[in-house]
Amino acid sequence: MPKKICFITGGARSGKSAFAERLAGTIPGKHAYLATAQALDPEMAERIQKHRNDRDKAWDTYEEPLALSELVRKLSGRYDVLLIDCLTLWLSNVMAHTNGDEAVAARSEDLVRALREFSGTCLVVSNEVGLGIVPDNPLARKFRDLAGILNQKVAQAAQEAYFTASGIPMKLK
Repeated sequence: MPKKICFITGGARSGKSAFAERLAGTIPGKHAYLATAQALDPEMAERIQKHRNDRDKAWDTYEEPLALSELVRKLSGRYDVLLIDCLTLWLSNVMAHTNGDEAVAARSEDLVRALREFSGTCLVVSNEVGLGIVPDNPLARKFRDLAGILNQKVAQAAQEAYFTASGIPMKLK
């Protein structure tokens, strides 16, 4: 299996994760699911548990909200397929725990390097946050901008990219 990065983006509830899981299922080998969400409230804890319950038992699951680059490097050679879900949750975690745009940019660049170095296929799920109105506060605008830049970098590194809308994936490259 040749190594590859596959970027999957779309809006909330657009079918990104389901498509990524279906696509990963077509790739033979050992699979790992890298989840970035944190259960910071009861509703999010319930969502995370539902995802755990829905996931096929063929997946080994790792929950890592911050040290994603390090985990990707650690798992290289041990897995044929990594599915990272999702990049925008990881970015919000990094922004909450990192001081300054340069530090966030450095973490983002390191993640792209780790994806490129991974020995198998990486499927990376991320929300497209730039299709709506301009947010009304500086933090939300900063998140939208940093997410857009990160999405561009991962999409440029990817050999395949998809946009999902209403459960329909559209191949971009």
